[in-house]
Amino acid sequence: MRFGAVIFALGRGKLYLSHAPIIGGVRKTTIARMKVNTKSDASAPVKVGAKAATSLAGKANPKGKKVNKAWLHEHINDPYVKLAKREGYRARAAYKLKEMDETLGLIKPGDCVVDLGSTPGAWSQYVRRKLSPAGAAAGELKGRIIGLDMLPMEPIEGVVFIQGDFRELEVLQKLEQALVTDARAVAVDLVISDMAPNLSGIESADAARITDLVELAVEFAQKHMKPEGALVVKLFHGSGYDQLVKLFRATFKVVKPMKPKASRSNSSETFLVGRGLKRPD
Repeated sequence: MRFGAVIFALGRGKLYLSHAPIIGGVRKTTIARMKVNTKSDASAPVKVGAKAATSLAGKANPKGKKVNKAWLHEHINDPYVKLAKREGYRARAAYKLKEMDETLGLIKPGDCVVDLGSTPGAWSQYVRRKLSPAGAAAGELKGRIIGLDMLPMEPIEGVVFIQGDFRELEVLQKLEQALVTDARAVAVDLVISDMAPNLSGIESADAARITDLVELAVEFAQKHMKPEGALVVKLFHGSGYDQLVKLFRATFKVVKPMKPKASRSNSSETFLVGRGLKRPD
């Protein structure tokens, strides 16, 4: 198990993990296999035009066409997709974080929150509203929100957004500078990560990619989070799941697996919440 790596956020587009000067001990083979998409398609609003619909349906596979049409129909009629549109969220994923927060009380006024892979911005939007005295999407903000993604993100008032590849030293320095207030670094209260790799269907490879993402998030929390802080990560049931639960239990005083209602019932997606860092042995 490697520790000491720093990661604030990973893009929800194409992602290339590793920051050689920071993440010591990451093997080249690990880096090579870690080209991932950190936002599942089902979690974000989809604008489907004629060309996109044709592409999604698949021209050469009638069976695939039926499956994709079914998925599109399900997505368009999804109550959380409709609710997100009505309430001004950029993706239905906002309601996953909302349920976890309402259940566990994760976000408090004055918190410093880091959103790992912030594009399109639904989780940052939710946090921004929670840190507003009036629950507003604009105006006064009691706290700090920092997000980073390799893909661009439309601005959210009060959210510091940095676009770039975390492997680059310049990007790392920008992230560190974003946490500095009055010439000192501010410890993070909450780290939220909705990252997920593109699944290849090869169980061992997919498990390794998921494990690497979660381990990096844990390492960041250990280095930059307050002792009483919390980390939320996405993972999937299957190979490697028990290993990650074991990692969380070794790292945090309280560990809570969660499957929010907004997480599709036919998905193996789940979340782990760790609270209170254990002292290293």
